Amino acid sequence: MKPINVGLLGIGTVGGGTFTVLQRNAEEITRRAGRPIRITVVADKNVELAKKVTGGTCRVTDDAFSVVADPEVDIVIELIGGYGVAKELVLKAIANGKHVVTANKALLAVHGNEIFKAAQDKGVMVAFEAAVAGGIPIIKALREGLSANRIEWIAGIINGTTNFILSEMRDKGLSFDTVLKEAQRLGYAEADPTFDIEGVDAAHKITILSSLAFGIPMQFDKAYIEGISKLDATDIKYAEQLGYRIKLLGITKRTDEGVELRVHPTLIPSKRLIANVEGAMNAVLVQGDAVGSTLYYGKGAGAEPTASAVIADLVDVTRMATSDPQNRVPHLAFQPNAMADIKVLPMDEVITSYYLRLRVQDKPGVLADITRILADEQISIDAVIQKEPEEGEEQTDLIMLTHQTREKRINAAIKKIEALGVVAGKVTKLRLEELGK
Repeated sequence: MKPINVGLLGIGTVGGGTFTVLQRNAEEITRRAGRPIRITVVADKNVELAKKVTGGTCRVTDDAFSVVADPEVDIVIELIGGYGVAKELVLKAIANGKHVVTANKALLAVHGNEIFKAAQDKGVMVAFEAAVAGGIPIIKALREGLSANRIEWIAGIINGTTNFILSEMRDKGLSFDTVLKEAQRLGYAEADPTFDIEGVDAAHKITILSSLAFGIPMQFDKAYIEGISKLDATDIKYAEQLGYRIKLLGITKRTDEGVELRVHPTLIPSKRLIANVEGAMNAVLVQGDAVGSTLYYGKGAGAEPTASAVIADLVDVTRMATSDPQNRVPHLAFQPNAMADIKVLPMDEVITSYYLRLRVQDKPGVLADITRILADEQISIDAVIQKEPEEGEEQTDLIMLTHQTREKRINAAIKKIEALGVVAGKVTKLRLEELGK
């Protein structure tokens, strides 16, 4: 059987892992795919590195555009990243009738609608298992394994850097800045960690999962994004005392009013499995109407875990390359002509529960004033902790958990609470999700 020829764009961490695993497991992969899969050309600006990694087993070039134009290449793997040249290369590969495998979540979240339309028109496949949660096969689970279900919601720890930081802050009681420096030293965080710690990376990923779950176009620009850089170790400690852990979650939910699409630090009950995912690991919890809750756990990054997903896509594309394009699994799980135009809700309209921390005067009537404001906004209280003030202090921490309410109501209440003379400074607000049925 004629081998499938692959052009690899980018041989950094994931590209090197892909090359290594494909070589090491060549026999097993061939048995699964039905024909050999071989990387015949690698494009990378660092030609010397590419030659070192490939060991002379394939052609190396610094011209990625020559690879997407090569008539001998059947599948292009895009591992360059970013929105710019990667988009141009992917669209040119598609225009030239080549299938594409990519790990580029940013590209798909922002330009996926255009890319999938181009692939559909050309009759080629764009596979992207590695774009979300590294080696965890969550794309295939949503697109195929759960296709009998009406997906109700997804909540995911889908950024290993932030999960490592939050785990360390909880375990060691350290500040965010201290743990971030340690994460950078260990290689878990980039020199510029903005995309990770401010939630942008997780938002790219939950945008893709939302599209797969609900059959809606990619709408990254409508995602609510809040990172962990302003999170205080005090709140992690109080959450623990209340029976919760704080994780940066990507959340998407189907409601009667529209789809929620949001990323933010979230209190989760400690007894939930997902609350106990520690370090740089990832986990995605999916609620389907027929199957109930399913949890997908594993390494969300790294050379070989991500390579595992890239090569799984290569095998899928190889199996399906000769099939009728109309009978392939749709890129976004739903048939292209059956995509739904469902509204993505603004954050003000989202309904959830809340954790509030206030610094208040230690005097009678304070709690009554605050609960009156909450009642005026139709917000009911689930739990209250009032800490004893430190010796010589006239102020103390007041912690409240609310029942579910609309975000705009809690924001209106907080504005009134902060105006009270007995409340010092700003109110800390975190969202809370039970993640049960």
